[in-house]
Amino acid sequence: MAQTGTGKTAAFVLPILNSLEKVEPRNGRLIKALIVAPTRELADQINQTIVDLGYKTNLKSLALYGGVNKSPQDKSLRGGIDIAVACPGRLLDHVSEGTIDLNHVETLVLDEADTMCDMGFLPDIQRILTHLPKRKQTLFFAATMPDDIRELTSGILKNPETVQIGTIAPVHTVTHALYPTTDKLKKKLLLHLLGTTATGQVIVFTRTKRRARFLAADLEKLKYSVAPLQGNMSQNKRRKAIEGFKNGEYDLLVATDIASRGIDVSEITHVINFDMPNTVDTYIHRIGRTGRAQSSGEAFTFAVPDDELLIRKVERILGGKIERRQLDDFDYGSFSPDLVGRKSDNRTHRSSKTMDKTRNSSRHGRRGSPRKDFSPRKNRNNGNNDGNRRSTKKSSGEHFNSLRDSGLKTEESRPKRNYMGFRGGKTDKSTPNPDTFSDREESTDNKLSSTRNGRAKSARSRYFHKKKQRSR
Repeated sequence: MAQTGTGKTAAFVLPILNSLEKVEPRNGRLIKALIVAPTRELADQINQTIVDLGYKTNLKSLALYGGVNKSPQDKSLRGGIDIAVACPGRLLDHVSEGTIDLNHVETLVLDEADTMCDMGFLPDIQRILTHLPKRKQTLFFAATMPDDIRELTSGILKNPETVQIGTIAPVHTVTHALYPTTDKLKKKLLLHLLGTTATGQVIVFTRTKRRARFLAADLEKLKYSVAPLQGNMSQNKRRKAIEGFKNGEYDLLVATDIASRGIDVSEITHVINFDMPNTVDTYIHRIGRTGRAQSSGEAFTFAVPDDELLIRKVERILGGKIERRQLDDFDYGSFSPDLVGRKSDNRTHRSSKTMDKTRNSSRHGRRGSPRKDFSPRKNRNNGNNDGNRRSTKKSSGEHFNSLRDSGLKTEESRPKRNYMGFRGGKTDKSTPNPDTFSDREESTDNKLSSTRNGRAKSARSRYFHKKKQRSR
């Protein structure tokens, strides 16, 4: 285990090349080393590293992953290779069709092992192991290894030796900053930072594929050199986005977490978390895209009040508090960034005990009164004072009379009419406001659900006259 950007790929590629170069093939080329990676981009990058480091050797390698035509891969496998770099799904496809032989594998490498051994990939990894020789060397490489994932690896590794370089934390060459904001202000805040901050190449991480696609489209309309990268794209488009970003064709890459592991671009100066990741490990891997090979980098995170718990976990890993930044020349509207993350603010940070005291004080009319159980079943005839109380609940008629007398607006009854075979009044369809990115993303689902079958949801009864329908 080692921090991101410290050369873990070369740590297993160089020994493999050295060991295979010394052995002369007798019965043609046989796969002696198998490297399994979680994403297509990482598999492509590892294969390219093997080509670059082993250009003076006679060894051949091949990347196997889905999303592309399988015939060229079958042709290369028939010609013979020494090293296979594969994603689990496509590798199992070749195994089931008998186009690959794994009986001679001597070295198995699981890159990003914490991802490869989680509950999503673990069944595939166990199936792959059944097609490998029992006598082999197994290597796990990762920047993070949670305890629950470590327990899952006990069935794969036998008496493993752990080698850890440094601490499991983001590299010290990266500076971290939090920008308190709201979901509606994120896009404007991103545009403001891009316009006022001197940056090189930037990766913007989002939580969903849909948001990555729409945000990249909005930035492209504003004449930014940007490319999206998310799982719903075809492999050719994903490869074009990665290669264009590495070659400097694009300055911005708006991506999901498929770009958070293993992607190595030396010119990345800033990583922007448009959305806070779900786990601390994902935060570490995202930040690891900058500050690689002892170069400096900056990590900006757009934080909403709901992210405070995960921010505290990240701060414990970093060993200090992350700087909260507020932009003086940015219009926050009614939102106050000073109230986010401040312990002195009772309106945004109140514990459950404080909330209980507030509720009880308002009910009893004095502060500090003892807390009572307000269950109707237990408090019926509980004590003299409670027993003498009489119910003051009004009947429904008295209740509505008091509403009319109080001057409050009450809903007037609308005249009912027959409409398209239904009885009731029509309701207006509401259209969402597509001004902001998050609103537009949610509006599509709301519109689909509210206009199902071509009718807006209303309170009218859905009685249908079958006889009339047949006559029509």
